[in-house]
Amino acid sequence: MVAILHFLGTNCQYDVANFYTGKGIENTLIWHTESTLPKETKLAVIAGGFSYGDYLRCGAIAAQSQSMKALKRYVENGGRVLGICNGFQILCESKLLPGVLMRNKDLKFISKNALLRVKARDNAMLKDYGENEEFMLPIAHAEGNYQIDSKGLETLYNNNQVLLQYADDINGSVDKIAGICNKEHNVFGLMPHPERAVHTKSINIDSPDNSSQNAMGIAMLVSLYNEA
Repeated sequence: MVAILHFLGTNCQYDVANFYTGKGIENTLIWHTESTLPKETKLAVIAGGFSYGDYLRCGAIAAQSQSMKALKRYVENGGRVLGICNGFQILCESKLLPGVLMRNKDLKFISKNALLRVKARDNAMLKDYGENEEFMLPIAHAEGNYQIDSKGLETLYNNNQVLLQYADDINGSVDKIAGICNKEHNVFGLMPHPERAVHTKSINIDSPDNSSQNAMGIAMLVSLYNEA
């Protein structure tokens, strides 16, 4: 079972649900007022979007919801979580992941395919990717600028928590970080959208080899579930 958390303003929950349904994996949507996750949950996903219009700070209001309290209990019991884009922001606001997501360096919304590099693959999300492998995933955010202090950054590297980096400095993130996990390696967050890169026959205008690049999100979404 995949439990997909969504809030007022979330807009990617059905993309995640459709992907897992297509793989024959049972999934269910969890509304923000729900206080428990299904007992059968093997993976919880916080879908992307603009929860509560990104008022106060992106993810700040969603982090106070009943469903996030349930998610924290799930994590404390070893449950696996993936936060995508706004989901990553919510995980940081909830203190389930370190650091903060700020406005992009040029204060503009970015929507494009971004070249990523695997930094650490000894984890459930990236185990099927090669060391230093580069691939493209779509991004769509105004607040994807990941920041953490120097001591926190050192801790991330010491614990192999920096998972993905942008090949280029596209939004101002420290060390071009695109995705991280917690110290226990069971909570994962990334700004790119793997659920939008699962269709091998779609057209990727940023890559001549669209058939392979458009499927690069499949492995991480499947392995996160299978390894739980």
